[in-house]
Amino acid sequence: MVRTPLTPLERERGRFLGALLRQARGERSMADVAAGAGISAETLRKIETGRAPTPAFFTIAALATALGLRLDDIAARCAAVTIPQEVPRDEAA
Repeated sequence: MVRTPLTPLERERGRFLGALLRQARGERSMADVAAGAGISAETLRKIETGRAPTPAFFTIAALATALGLRLDDIAARCAAVTIPQEVPRDEAA
């Protein structure tokens, strides 16, 4: 099975999701949160850095539980993400 490439919007939402989870983790260690969610610390690292922009539903559900987040809040916030507009070069100066 060939996986279709992610769209720019999907990649941006993945980055946003990672930042949201990282913020919710706060000062807790990555290892502790990952263990609480039943995933590896490397998986959590990939999600938080946006290298795994479309994690499985049950992975996010487990992380939401471990972090005290509501799935509907995560979904609504990620759905609101849009692709940042590029500033034309002549306007950037």
